[in-house]
Amino acid sequence: MGQTRVTSSGEDPRVTELRTAVSRLRRELAGHPAEFPDRGIAEDELAALDAMAVTGAPEIPRLRRSLLLIAGAIGSVSALASALRDVRVAVDLFGEPPRR
Repeated sequence: MGQTRVTSSGEDPRVTELRTAVSRLRRELAGHPAEFPDRGIAEDELAALDAMAVTGAPEIPRLRRSLLLIAGAIGSVSALASALRDVRVAVDLFGEPPRR
């Protein structure tokens, strides 16, 4: 208990999954032709998720907050639904935030 698996590169596989999912959604968002009001929020929060992943030890409450903001910002853009789902799955790998 309390042990975290690491890949051969020394990185937690959950972090690898998060970075991969965030990268995909960022690429798809950048390539999406439509402008929508909250696009900047989604881009900012994806950058925040990426920065947290780079540290290797993201804070679960902050991960979940970013996920909610991203989902709210791009949730109605069906072309991004699959990539958004991958980010949600990656965030879920970190577990639930501690109860208050």
